[in-house]
Amino acid sequence: MKKVKYVIIAIIGFTILQGCGAYSFSGINTSATSFQVAFFQNQAPITIPGIDQTFTNQLQDLILNQTNLDLVTSNGDIAYEGEIVQYYVAPTNATSQNTAAQNRLTIAVNVRFYDTKNPKEDLEQRFSFFFDYPASQSETVVRDEAIQVIYERITQDILNATLAKW
Repeated sequence: MKKVKYVIIAIIGFTILQGCGAYSFSGINTSATSFQVAFFQNQAPITIPGIDQTFTNQLQDLILNQTNLDLVTSNGDIAYEGEIVQYYVAPTNATSQNTAAQNRLTIAVNVRFYDTKNPKEDLEQRFSFFFDYPASQSETVVRDEAIQVIYERITQDILNATLAKW
């Protein structure tokens, strides 16, 4: 009798878990099976070597980690392309001596998204984010951390706008 009870519980549990298979916790629902990300060139007035490759890789990694899409080099069902259009440092707060107390690094990326399965979903949009740091620190000291924080936010915003529809 105990064996029958455990078998029934296992079958019910398995059925419930199978029912969750169609649900995506990320909210992504697409008929696409593959994606490609073209190289995002740095066309900002200030060029920092390597930030274009870093962005391209980070966008690819995020989509790979949060979807079941396969990365391809051409003919993807979904395609991303664009360019880094802004890399800008500006003071945000001043001290009583009229010097900067805090600086803000802002990066903006123009993205074009193409969905071959559903062209109505195509999108062109500019995404940007910033990182504030004390003016007593040099930009070169905080650059790696700032770029990481900014790119995490921008790539997540891109994924939400194109696939998750948030």
